[in-house]
Amino acid sequence: MRPSLVQGLVEVPRMAGEIGEYAAFQRVLRRARHGDGHHVLVLPGLMTSDYSTAILRKYLASLEYQPHGWGNGRNIGPTREIVDAMRVTLETLTDEHGQISLVGWSLGGLYARQLARAYPERVRQVVTLASPFRLMKRTDTYASLLLERYSHLHVSEDEFDLPEQEHLRDPMPVPTTSIYSRTDGIVPWQACLNDLYGTSENIEVKASHIGMGHNPAALWAVADRLAQPVEQWHPFRSPRSLQRWYPTPRNWPLSAEDLRLTGIDPAELLDDQVSPEAATG
Repeated sequence: MRPSLVQGLVEVPRMAGEIGEYAAFQRVLRRARHGDGHHVLVLPGLMTSDYSTAILRKYLASLEYQPHGWGNGRNIGPTREIVDAMRVTLETLTDEHGQISLVGWSLGGLYARQLARAYPERVRQVVTLASPFRLMKRTDTYASLLLERYSHLHVSEDEFDLPEQEHLRDPMPVPTTSIYSRTDGIVPWQACLNDLYGTSENIEVKASHIGMGHNPAALWAVADRLAQPVEQWHPFRSPRSLQRWYPTPRNWPLSAEDLRLTGIDPAELLDDQVSPEAATG
C-alpha cells in the first residue's frame, strides 16, 4: 500500500512547481467564498512547524477567517507536551471565540480528528490534507521511520492513538472533509479516504504531499468548506471553470478491483472495511 518510490523521489520538485502554481493562480484564489470571521486552528505535519502552514494561514486570513498556528514548534508526534498544548489551545480559543474549525495537514489531520472526537461541541468542522487516518500499517508511509524515531516520547495509544484503530471508531461527530491526492508520494492515498456517511466527504486534487498546503486546488477546497454556515453542510461542488482541478473522488470502502491494483488482497481486510459483496463485485 506504500506509494511508489518514483512518486516519493519527485515530491520536492513537484512541491516547488506548486509554489509557482500558487503564485500564478492568485487572482483565481481570491474569488473563493469568503468566511464569516470564525477562528481556524491549523495543525502542521510530521517534522514541520507553523512555518509550513504560513501560506495556508495567510490565504485564509485574506478570506476573512481568523487562522491560528499551533504554536508548539516542530511536530515530532504526540508527545505529552504536544498533546496537552493542543488541548489547551483548543479550549482557550473556544472559550474566547466559540466553535472553531480544525485544518490538519498529514499528521496534523490525525490530531484534528482526535481533537474533534474529544471536543465535538467545540469543533465546527474538520478538514484534513493528505492525512492517512486509515493507515493499516505505519510502515506503509515513507514517514514511518521519522515517527518511530520519537515514539519513546509519545503518549500511550489509550490516550491519543494513531490510525491503526480507525476501523473500530465511531463515525466522526462533526462534518469532516478529506482532501487527498492519488499521486501522493509519502502516504498511501487509500488511507486518506472517509466513509461516506452524513457529513463526511473526500475531495481529490492533483498535488504532492509536501506541496498540499499551497496547492491552488487544495486551498480553494479548504476555503469552500470553511465558508459553509453552521448546520448547513453540503458536499463539495467545484465551480465549472475549475472542474479540471478535481478528479472524481474515490471513497471508502474501495472496490476489490481498486484494492488489488494497489497490491492488497481484499480477503486480508477486516469485514467491516470491505464487504463480501464488494469483494465479488
